[in-house]
Amino acid sequence: MSNPQELQPQTDHALELHQAIDSGSLYEVRQMIKTLPTAGIAHLLESSPPKTRGVLWQLIDKDAEGEVLQYLNEDIQGQILSELNAEQVAELTFGLETDDLADILQQLPQQVAAQVLEAMDEQDRHRVESILSYDEDTAGGLMNTDTITVRPTHTLELVLRYLRRHDSLPAMTDTIYVVTRDDRLLGRMPLHTLLVSDPQTTINELMLEDLEGIPVTMEARKVAQLFEQHDWVSAPVVDEAGKLLGRITIDDVVDVIRDSTEHSLMSMAGLDEEDDTFAPVAKTARRRALWLGVNLMTAVFASMVIYLFQDTLDA
Repeated sequence: MSNPQELQPQTDHALELHQAIDSGSLYEVRQMIKTLPTAGIAHLLESSPPKTRGVLWQLIDKDAEGEVLQYLNEDIQGQILSELNAEQVAELTFGLETDDLADILQQLPQQVAAQVLEAMDEQDRHRVESILSYDEDTAGGLMNTDTITVRPTHTLELVLRYLRRHDSLPAMTDTIYVVTRDDRLLGRMPLHTLLVSDPQTTINELMLEDLEGIPVTMEARKVAQLFEQHDWVSAPVVDEAGKLLGRITIDDVVDVIRDSTEHSLMSMAGLDEEDDTFAPVAKTARRRALWLGVNLMTAVFASMVIYLFQDTLDA
């Protein structure tokens, strides 16, 4: 739970931003937005009326738009994406991890999504398409295919030279996976072990075999439970034959837990965490009609029970 003292500066910051917008000082607004993390910018957009939201979006640095977009709820994501063509979406999402890009593509009309995929290079396109082939609420829908693998016969020196050829490692890489020539998962090599061990040692001598791959069809909820039980930072995802398909990282699992919690809390009020808070009343009313109807019937039933037993209650 957030500390109220920590939330106060965020609230003050949001108020200052809205005051700057009302005063027409867009330069000041742009500078204030630059001080916010991408998740904070997304929260600001979600808590702003549609007209203000449009102004804010135009003031976000182009390099940050993709990351901000992935933090927005589906309703607002859809509103922003509906105003972009395939080329603009491809530019906006360039550099995002494959699992985040797949989530965004699912919000697009099929034709536009196909055009965005067509604009990607072949390797990235195949990676994203492999994720899109799985249900978003499964391990396959959560996984990122950007995974570093090595062979068991490689020496640590060879692996270190291979890693140095990369400009950067995939986010939250705490281990590399050991696979056969046909990509069947054999084990893992923690990075800290790789860095401190004798460079002439082979991977086979030091690799750990204590981690079974997560089945690609496992429900996201069960994946989150496994991460919680084992304190994992990342975990491999495999198919029925044990072939490594990708990996899931803790940030994706946190999203699953957060979404589940928000859904439980908001469903009590007939709301959806992916809805736009500032959606038209008619649209919101249609979504909440069933919940309101059930609550009305429950209230009527409770009143009838109280009426029938009024004498007993008065006694």
